[in-house]
Amino acid sequence: MITLHHLNNSRSQRILWLLEELGVEYEVKRYERDPRTSLAPASLKAVHPLGKAPVITDGNQTIAESGLIIEYLLKTYDNGRFLPAEDNAAYWQYLYWLHYAEGSLMPLLVMTLIFNKIKTAPMPFFIRPVARAIADKAINAYSGPNLKTHLAYIEDHLQKNTWFTGDTLCGADFQMIFPLEAAMHRGINPEDYPAIKAYIDAVHRMPTYQTALQKGGPYDYA
Repeated sequence: MITLHHLNNSRSQRILWLLEELGVEYEVKRYERDPRTSLAPASLKAVHPLGKAPVITDGNQTIAESGLIIEYLLKTYDNGRFLPAEDNAAYWQYLYWLHYAEGSLMPLLVMTLIFNKIKTAPMPFFIRPVARAIADKAINAYSGPNLKTHLAYIEDHLQKNTWFTGDTLCGADFQMIFPLEAAMHRGINPEDYPAIKAYIDAVHRMPTYQTALQKGGPYDYA
């Protein structure tokens, strides 16, 4: 049986949603972030040396990284609903968005989060203005404008497509939902991105997503 090692407020929430959609038997082992540092507990390193989530175990397989987990689950358990055939143009769209989520979009979100944390971190008063100025400059000159470019790109795509590969839910949607939820949670204006907001709302209304929330526990991004 599949075991999902699930960390609260993390990428593993999207794997819960996929497992619910697949209808496979699985169990959830929950881990809580340190309330002070927000880091994963050391006990996750007993599952995988990097101590990150999500991780699944399935028989003698231990698999980390959301994209690989999604590919493994679809190739092992999908009945053709979420994995396009390789001779279909949608297959390459699926692979593109599967890699884009973590390769292009998430680094900008993480970078912006880190710079914003620097601005509010405890530090000697005489350093604070300099640190905040550097963080603001990095956001305003790089991560902020680039994030807007990427969100505008996604907005345009979702204005033309119900899901990331067209009219049907696909593996890429399970990968893309987390960075979009994170972006919305961290303060982008939903009025600027109505198609992204509508997409997130559509996912959140799905019964399988609601069941995943119940099984995963509190999740700040939903």
